[in-house]
Amino acid sequence: MNALFSPPPDVESRRNFIKRVAWSAGALVLEVAAPTAALVASAEAASPKSPSVGLNPFIRIDTQGRVTLVMPQVEMGQGIYTAIAALLADELDVPVERVTLEAAPPDDKLYANPLIGFQVTGGSTSIRAFWTPMRQAGATARTMLVSAAAQGWHVPESECAAAAGVVTHGPSKRRVAYGALVERAARLTPPAHVALRERATFKVIGKPTKRLDTPDKVNGRARFGIDAMPPGFKVATFVSCPVFGGKVRSVDDTRARSIKGVRKIIVLDDLVAVVGDHLWAAKRGLEAVAITWDPGPHAGESTAGILQQHQDALALPGATAKNVGDVDAALATAPSFDVQYRLPFLAHAAMEPMNCTVRVDAGACEVWVGNQVIARTQAIAAKVTGLPLAKVTVHNHLLGGGFGRRLEVDGIETATRIAQKLPGVPLKVIWSREEDIRKAMYRPMWVDRVRARLVDGRIQAWDHKLAGSSVIARWLPGAFKDGTDPDVIEGAVDFPYDTPNLRVQYRQVEPRSVPTCFWRGVGPGHNIFVVESAIDELAALAKQDPVAFRRAHLENKPRLRAALDLATSKAGWGQPLPPRHGRGVSIQDVFGTSIACVAEVVVDDAGHVRVTRYVCAVDCGIAVNPDTVVAQMEGGLIFGLTATLYGEITIEDGRVQQGNFNDYRVVRINEAPAIEVYLIDSGEAPGGIGEPGTVTATACVANAIYAATGVRMRHLPVDPKALAVTKAA
Repeated sequence: MNALFSPPPDVESRRNFIKRVAWSAGALVLEVAAPTAALVASAEAASPKSPSVGLNPFIRIDTQGRVTLVMPQVEMGQGIYTAIAALLADELDVPVERVTLEAAPPDDKLYANPLIGFQVTGGSTSIRAFWTPMRQAGATARTMLVSAAAQGWHVPESECAAAAGVVTHGPSKRRVAYGALVERAARLTPPAHVALRERATFKVIGKPTKRLDTPDKVNGRARFGIDAMPPGFKVATFVSCPVFGGKVRSVDDTRARSIKGVRKIIVLDDLVAVVGDHLWAAKRGLEAVAITWDPGPHAGESTAGILQQHQDALALPGATAKNVGDVDAALATAPSFDVQYRLPFLAHAAMEPMNCTVRVDAGACEVWVGNQVIARTQAIAAKVTGLPLAKVTVHNHLLGGGFGRRLEVDGIETATRIAQKLPGVPLKVIWSREEDIRKAMYRPMWVDRVRARLVDGRIQAWDHKLAGSSVIARWLPGAFKDGTDPDVIEGAVDFPYDTPNLRVQYRQVEPRSVPTCFWRGVGPGHNIFVVESAIDELAALAKQDPVAFRRAHLENKPRLRAALDLATSKAGWGQPLPPRHGRGVSIQDVFGTSIACVAEVVVDDAGHVRVTRYVCAVDCGIAVNPDTVVAQMEGGLIFGLTATLYGEITIEDGRVQQGNFNDYRVVRINEAPAIEVYLIDSGEAPGGIGEPGTVTATACVANAIYAATGVRMRHLPVDPKALAVTKAA
């Protein structure tokens, strides 16, 4: 997703910004527009009839000084509730702990992500998108409150200053709280210019900040989608045809209807759902239903067949995404290197399984869910029910993991279809873990070919061709142009190493039966593995140290070189290790963040890999909350390590073979490596951090395995049989 978007503007035209500032009696309403979005800050009067109510503002400040931030982005563990609140708090000059958070309602016009164009949380864009607009809103509100105080005291504004929600007059030491200034401020004309704080004066940004969402997650008050309990709700669970595109042929629900607590059996064309007083009743009822399926046209599909489809596509001409120099001429003689890499389908397997609560009444629909695209949630519920958008109410909740799966609305569609069969009753539809994994949407399978030529130890030519599904072509079709997908090619077209001849081509392949979607790391999650694995192989061909080889080709990338130097120094690169131990390195410059990572592994004689240590140097520009950056890197590395060692969705007879954590493994706590994260303060604007940890994990582990065993991991997940020590008879 990230490559779709240009970097956020540092500061919008002040004049245009002020033109959009509106004031109404008793309320301060600031509208900040970024490319396609508005950002509104309002200070609300004490009266319940305050004009700010119902105007969809982002920020409200009432006459008691209470600050409410209506969050445009969703919280799924990445810490964005706290980070965006910090942007506001620093410029408004209030303690961040005083900010109360509300999830924004669906409204693409008001709450659109400025970098994407509609209401969405994804692509590691949240801070990059709202870095300037949210600060402008806070700074303008603060400036107007100071002006209101100065006018009330009949003193120059220059003698007044705001701090901690209070305006003070320096000479007289008089003080007045923000809440008491709202009505006067609302009658003022907005200033023609508003200055944002210099970095040296930040009070919250850049400082470790306790997360605002943590207390309620500890005390149990936090509400995820699965916690929704509208009055009178019932619970449903369901099973759909195990083959994508299959249908229900026949159903015998005799036994199910006799189970205590079962209220209704719902049969749709592709699924059977059981409604119960509680989940246990619904689950037992579903197990008692005898279903015969019509598998449909994809019953013979297999991983091998889909892989062949990708390999066939790789042999065909692709759309050229980047072409520098003359790659064909440089590779006219036999290339030094010609290798294929392969990555499998992956499920998301968030700890909170898919769920959605829906009530469909005559002429209205209400939805309770945790989703990354809340306006699309409203739209799909309206489409299924045939209702206008205004008749669909959506309550967004915290997400117990999203990872891209909740960038889709197929789950809301399914829940709404089921709920229509029980009108007037709030129906909480919960996916079993098996249904969550076996009938999901998956990270695409990828097959890549890299050809390269070395001359005197330097990369003379680089030719990268990739084949796989384009999620963008379906999800945001206007961005798919000339046969290329900006997400698919990110991490490939921005190849960081010096070379006079560079070409990147993409061949779209849409599997016949497997739906694909974004997965944490999106395009770079695949491309960085390929690029950094191939670079390591080229270093070996050149008989150079992998770090030295990279440094020599990064003359125009000072941030990457600095990260590489720091990570390798902290990791003790070059120090001897015991047999079957190895260190591997990878670097990346995606999502606006530069990272170098060193993994240390040990491989036992049976071929099982244990990663004992990760050392990462991260330059994400200004780290709004350093604690969150470290936490995101730690979580991302574990997520990526899981994919490296275990992650694979396979298909046989049209059916996904994995169904739960016993056969779709995750890294367990006793398997987690020691992780060291070092932040580099480059002073640049903030980059993304939610996905880079996952992206960097794979290649450095694969390269470390080679250092330990001499075996290259060109196909993932890691196959222990390929690494096992062969014992002489």
